[in-house]
Amino acid sequence: MGELGEFIRGNGIQKDNLREMGVGAIHYGQIHTHYGTAATETISFVDEELARRSRRANPGDLVIATTSEDDEAVGKAVAWIGDDKIAVSGDAFIFRHALAPKYVSYFFQTNEFQLHKKRHITGTKVRRISGESLAKIAIPVPSRQEQDRIVDILDKFDSLVNDLSVGLPAELNARRKQYEYYRDRLLTFEEAPA
Repeated sequence: MGELGEFIRGNGIQKDNLREMGVGAIHYGQIHTHYGTAATETISFVDEELARRSRRANPGDLVIATTSEDDEAVGKAVAWIGDDKIAVSGDAFIFRHALAPKYVSYFFQTNEFQLHKKRHITGTKVRRISGESLAKIAIPVPSRQEQDRIVDILDKFDSLVNDLSVGLPAELNARRKQYEYYRDRLLTFEEAPA
């Protein structure tokens, strides 16, 4: 990944710096507790002065939590696809790249990524991964059109699985078709010979 982009360490934002208004900010802990694959809005903000001194993610960047108490959560990431730059806390990296943002975020959720990152995790109680180690992990890079196609498919599955207003009607429709198929099949008989 190091050949495809730049890893920039976040800095300077503690939990008690977070506000309800100001410049958008992502604290690494929020990546574990709040954010999914991508975000267009932040749940927290910081004062303009702190934001000016902080490292900021641009729209399209990936924000990666680099510490956790368990290996599986190390490297959890969110694609920042909002309109403005946002401040990013320490214990997080910004991955600036030219790939489809959600494609990269989905890749970070794969078993392949989990297997590759495990050999780079360090620490005992608090587990962490460095930007240099993340840069060593290979990511498949199909054409941008293919990346967008993969994202569209995974977004649809994500909606079906996580959004009851979408998933439940889709599931009901699939069961209705299944019912009609079996109803027609079970109630269709060959005519008896005359």
